[in-house]
Amino acid sequence: MAPAGIDRAGTDTRKTINMKYESIADIYSANQKIRDGFTATLSQISPDEATALPDGEKWTIQEVAEHVSIVQVGISQICAKLLAEAKIAAGDSDGTFNISDEFGGKLTAIADLKVEAPERVQPTGNVTIAETVERVNSNKAFDEMRDDFEQLDLSKPKFPHPFFGDLTASEWLVVAGGHEYRHTRQIVRMLEKIRQ
Repeated sequence: MAPAGIDRAGTDTRKTINMKYESIADIYSANQKIRDGFTATLSQISPDEATALPDGEKWTIQEVAEHVSIVQVGISQICAKLLAEAKIAAGDSDGTFNISDEFGGKLTAIADLKVEAPERVQPTGNVTIAETVERVNSNKAFDEMRDDFEQLDLSKPKFPHPFFGDLTASEWLVVAGGHEYRHTRQIVRMLEKIRQ
């Protein structure tokens, strides 16, 4: 039986996400839908499926999910650092956001690439699906930063990403959702292999 790939909000997690963000609020809304799809997908997985290693995969579903939670914490820390730098610069924002052609092109390019995760975000394999869901749902760092994201000028402070290059805090916010979405799609594909 193939997984539905549909989250509780009715969104097909196998389709590409809409990258037409015009505001920080749009990014937050999209990231919440992605989170809902991620946790709904994980809720369909049995303990045996979580620890099975499908052909052609390096990690189990449990490990992919743990990796997502590790990266989420890392990105929230990067964003906090960039927001602190933006506060020092003391510029204001109207809350709008535009994806540059270069950044948009790289988001599209990475969608189907296999990328080697740096060692610092490799999973331990010791975190269950339930623990991962608890970790991602209890991490409120992005919620706590929302006002700063919407009010500060984030155009100057940047931090390098290994694939995208130097990114602003708002671009890292997009990457956070995109990363979670990418791995939700991967988990759906892995489940299809396991359930064949």
